Amino acid sequence: MSEDVDLAIIGAGPAGLAAAATAARAGLNVALLDEQSSAGGQIYRDIERAAAARGDILGKDYLGGLSLVADLDSPRIRHIRNATVWQIDRDGSLTYSVHGEARVLMAKRLLIASGALERPMPVVGWTLPGVMTAGAAQILLKQSGIVARDAVLIGSGPLLYLVAAQLCRVGKPPMAIVETQTFSDLLSAGRHLPGALVGWRYMVKGLGLLHEIRKAGVTRFRGASEIEIAGTQMVSGVRFRHGKRSHELACATVLLHHGVIPNTQIARSLDIEHAWDESQKCFVPKIDQWGRSDREDVFIAGDGAGIGGAVVAALRGRLAALEIGRDLTAMTEAERDEIASRLRAQLRREMAARPFIDTAYPPFDEAMSPKDPVIVCRCEEVTAGDIRGYSRLGCLGPNQAKAFGRSGMGPCQGRYCGTTVTQLLAEANGATPDETGYYKIRAPLKPVSLGEVAALHDPNSEDERNDRAH
Repeated sequence: MSEDVDLAIIGAGPAGLAAAATAARAGLNVALLDEQSSAGGQIYRDIERAAAARGDILGKDYLGGLSLVADLDSPRIRHIRNATVWQIDRDGSLTYSVHGEARVLMAKRLLIASGALERPMPVVGWTLPGVMTAGAAQILLKQSGIVARDAVLIGSGPLLYLVAAQLCRVGKPPMAIVETQTFSDLLSAGRHLPGALVGWRYMVKGLGLLHEIRKAGVTRFRGASEIEIAGTQMVSGVRFRHGKRSHELACATVLLHHGVIPNTQIARSLDIEHAWDESQKCFVPKIDQWGRSDREDVFIAGDGAGIGGAVVAALRGRLAALEIGRDLTAMTEAERDEIASRLRAQLRREMAARPFIDTAYPPFDEAMSPKDPVIVCRCEEVTAGDIRGYSRLGCLGPNQAKAFGRSGMGPCQGRYCGTTVTQLLAEANGATPDETGYYKIRAPLKPVSLGEVAALHDPNSEDERNDRAH
C-alpha cells in the first residue's frame, strides 16, 4: 500500500524543515523523510535534546535551529523518522525503509534537501584509526557529548575554527591547527571584499572564533603543505612542511576538513543535469531560481543545490516551497512573489560573503590530486595511482573506472570518492570535469535487504494478480 501527499521532502535539515513549514502554512500535506531519529540534519543534529545539555558549547548559531524544529508541529506535516530512501521512480513514487520495513509514498512534488557531504581529504595516512572529519567530531559532541582529545585539526575553512572553538569551550583545546590556505589565497579573496563587508556578520563571527582559539593558546600553522598522517596500527602524529621547515606533531586524533560539497546522489539517480562549479570545485545540480530541476516535479534546496550554509539553506527551502505551493494552486503567483521578495533580499545579504570565503579557504590542492599510493576509494581500496593507471589504458570517466577497478562500487556508491576520481581522470586526460563526468547512480541508493525489496511485491495482492492477467 502507498499513501499520497502533495509534497515529499527528503531531509530534515534547515532546508527541509523550512520548506515543510512553508508548504504546510500554504495548505499542502507534507511528508518529511529523514534518516535521523530526530529533526535538525547535520547542522542542527539532535537539537531538541542537545540544546539544553550542550547549547553553551555548541553556540548561538546551533541554537537557532530550535525555531525550525518547532515549526514541525503542524497537522499537515508527517515527520517520518529513521527513513532510508532507496528508490525514486518517474511516476512520483518514493520507496523507503523504516527499521527494515519497506514502504511506498506517492507525491505530486518532490523536494530533495539532502544537504552536503564533507569533501574527502585523501592524504597519506588518512585511513588510519584515529582519523575522522571535523564534522564527524562535531556530531559526536552534539549527539553524545563525546570530545575528541589530543587532536590536531588539518585543512581549511570556517568549520575548522568552529570545531576548534567548541573543543576549547569544553576544556579540551586542539593541540594545533594545521591550515592549508595560503597568504596568496587571502590576497586573491581581496577582490571579493565588498561582498564580505555586506556579509559582515560572518566576518565578525569568524574573528570571534579566532579570538577564542588564540585565548586558549592553540598554535596555528598557515600555508602548510606535504601533509602526512603518521602511524601503523593507529594515528601517532602528523608531519608537514610549514615555510622552509618540516614539522612533526605527536597526537592521538586527527580531524580533517577542507570544505563541503553537495550530496547529489539522489538527484543523479533521477538523471537530473549537473554542472561543475569551479568556484566551489564540485558538481551542482542545474536548477532555476526556485530550485526546480530539469524534471518539472522535482526541486532541490539547501546545500545539496550549492554550498551556502544553514541560513541560506532555510531560505532556499522556503522559496522552493512557495513555488510548489503556486504549482499546486495553494497560492497565487502574486502571493508567492510577495513573500519571496523579502526572502530573496535576505538571501542576497547572506550570500554576499560566500565568494570571499570560497576564495580565501580553497580545498587543499594536494588532496585534490593525491599521491599515487594514497587510497581514494576506501570501500574498494583503489588508490590515486590506480585511477591514473586506468587513464593510461583508455579510461575516460568514472563509470569506466568501475569496470577497470571497482571504484565507486562499494557501500557508499561513490559518495566519498566520486569528486576525487573525476578530478584525477580529468587531470590525467587533459579534460574538464564536465567532460569527464560522474558516476551513474542507480537504485537502491542505500544498501537494503532482499526481504525489504520482496516485501513490496505480494504475489497474492489484487494489483499483482491484475498485472499477471494483462
